Amino acid sequence: MISLVIADDHPLFRSALCGALRAEIKGIAIVESHDLDSTLQCLETVSDLDLLLLDLNMPGSGELYGLIRIRKDFPDVPVAVISGSEDSVMVAKVIDAGALGFIPKTSEPATYVQAIHAILAGDIWLPDDLRQAVANQPKPDLSMQNKVAELTPQQYKVLCYLHEGLLNKQIAYELSISEATVKAHITAIFRKLGINNRTQAVLVASDLKLQMTII
Repeated sequence: MISLVIADDHPLFRSALCGALRAEIKGIAIVESHDLDSTLQCLETVSDLDLLLLDLNMPGSGELYGLIRIRKDFPDVPVAVISGSEDSVMVAKVIDAGALGFIPKTSEPATYVQAIHAILAGDIWLPDDLRQAVANQPKPDLSMQNKVAELTPQQYKVLCYLHEGLLNKQIAYELSISEATVKAHITAIFRKLGINNRTQAVLVASDLKLQMTII
């Protein structure tokens, strides 16, 4: 039996994909999640998981942050990205960040099944019309994404609040912590990201499209 997690913030898409896969793959077990936090919780609790189908644009995921964070925290979990965008630059980044496949959301159910079986067999799966374009892309620089993935969940939230322009006392209120703790988090963020000030932190968050998880 194949065990999957489908991580996507659109319930109609999740429902349609679950129905299609259950019709195509006998005995498949599917767990759903809707944002990065719920996905991380699923990965903590679901045993013997065969594959995670991950939407890059879920709340909290911030372009490649969610993928890199999952690959860091759960290196043994195979991940395939599902997306409505088929930009070859992004697909190249996804594969370089450790995804074992990229499946366009517009794919037919039979294509999902083909991709899932190929990935579980140990292959990297891409649509035929993207393979050459992805191969021609230069190797992406994922250094900053990897640094952000080293932040603790609380530090990540502080970085997102900095991006939103909140003052230290406002961040302290939102997180129910002291201003001194906020300052300590900011110092740690600067050190881990190799930056020196709040302006640089905001630029990093903007460049990586970081956002708070909305539940």
